[in-house]
Amino acid sequence: MRFQILLISGLLVCARLSFAQSSVTVNSTIDKNEILVGEQIRLSLDVKVSLGFNPSWFLLDTIPHFDIVSKGRIDSLITEDGKSYHQNIIITSFDSGMHAIPKLPIVIGGKSFFTDSIPVTVKFTTLGPKQEYHDIKDILDVPYPYTRYIVWSIIFVTVISIGLVIYFITSKQSVAPKEEMHISKLTPYEEAIQSLEELKQQQLPEQGQVKLYYSRLNDILRLFVLRKLQIASMAKTNEEIIVQLKSQQLSNEQNSQLSKALRVIDFVKFAKYLPSENDNEENYNVIKSSVEILNEIGE
Repeated sequence: MRFQILLISGLLVCARLSFAQSSVTVNSTIDKNEILVGEQIRLSLDVKVSLGFNPSWFLLDTIPHFDIVSKGRIDSLITEDGKSYHQNIIITSFDSGMHAIPKLPIVIGGKSFFTDSIPVTVKFTTLGPKQEYHDIKDILDVPYPYTRYIVWSIIFVTVISIGLVIYFITSKQSVAPKEEMHISKLTPYEEAIQSLEELKQQQLPEQGQVKLYYSRLNDILRLFVLRKLQIASMAKTNEEIIVQLKSQQLSNEQNSQLSKALRVIDFVKFAKYLPSENDNEENYNVIKSSVEILNEIGE
């Protein structure tokens, strides 16, 4: 009799485990399979289990070739069929090419389940470095009866102009005293905030001067880091600045946002990326908030 009770109990446990495993659904989806360098995509994780089972949620800290921008909260919903879990994660990538979000593991009832891998294509805009460039065509000679006189006129005007420029430069140097180097009386934080406000009022992106806008953003941050943190940032690359600022006790999210902004600045400066209006505003806010946070840490 005791053997029969143990046998029935074992069968019930096996049946319960079999039912639980058969009713587990693990799924991952993204809203885009093709993005530009630096563009964000939403990764959705969905899990459905039977009542009485609590999954150990995905341990998602890094994804190869992708940067995690933010993680949403884990939402749950209980129905008659079981319990559903959902989470949205915003990710981006600065590595061009074909990559894949790997299979993500989750443990439910002592058993591991995996999502499917998802392919993602990351590419540059039409200004990308792999774009084919065309050589400048030679100037075509056009017959013109007064060509000789025009050439001599241009030479004459050029000589006179050079002489006037040399005269004004030498005369100015002889009477003008040497300028003293300007040293700001503002604190590093006050100077950086004032420079950011002036940059915003200039509306450079609206005038088509996107490169100048991002160069100024970069210079403002570099000068602030030099004056406030005593880091020789003016002669360093943005990647070297990212590495050094990791030692300033920035949170993972703050460091990720600043790293993204500095890499976008490099892409823009070297004609690899044409940001949108929203990108311009977002990167401005990231630089400004980074100045504020670094100023508080440096106090």
